[in-house]
Amino acid sequence: MFRKPRKINQYRRKGKNLIATNKIKPEHWNISDAETKKALKVKGYDVKQIKKIHLLKHQVCISYWDTKGNICSSFFSYRIFARWQKEVEKLIYTCQTLKEWVKLNYVMKYEFAYYHYPNEIEDALDTILENHLCLLKTTEQQVILQYL
Repeated sequence: MFRKPRKINQYRRKGKNLIATNKIKPEHWNISDAETKKALKVKGYDVKQIKKIHLLKHQVCISYWDTKGNICSSFFSYRIFARWQKEVEKLIYTCQTLKEWVKLNYVMKYEFAYYHYPNEIEDALDTILENHLCLLKTTEQQVILQYL
């Protein structure tokens, strides 16, 4: 008798986020205790001191003492860090062609759909994407006019 193959979620695109496409590699970041403490406080955690930070490919494991003296440990997305937004902005600004921008925009739509971004960060990144698209379109038009 054969085993049934494991059912795979057919509706979710695999490998289409910024980490899986190797656009951002946060497991190589040197995240400081202060940066971690700030990110956790923004998320609403009462952090007294960071005990340990363990960087993984898609998430970070953070152990810390809360203000009551309890040791807490949990996995968090790299998207909670302010550095994430800066890295995404750099990615957008480094797009030199419309083709690169379209690929990045496709990945960003996936990011916004499947991962929690605070509204202000999502709006800011969306605005930067749109502005960079306008810039790329105008530079492309100038190049075309230059050759006519």
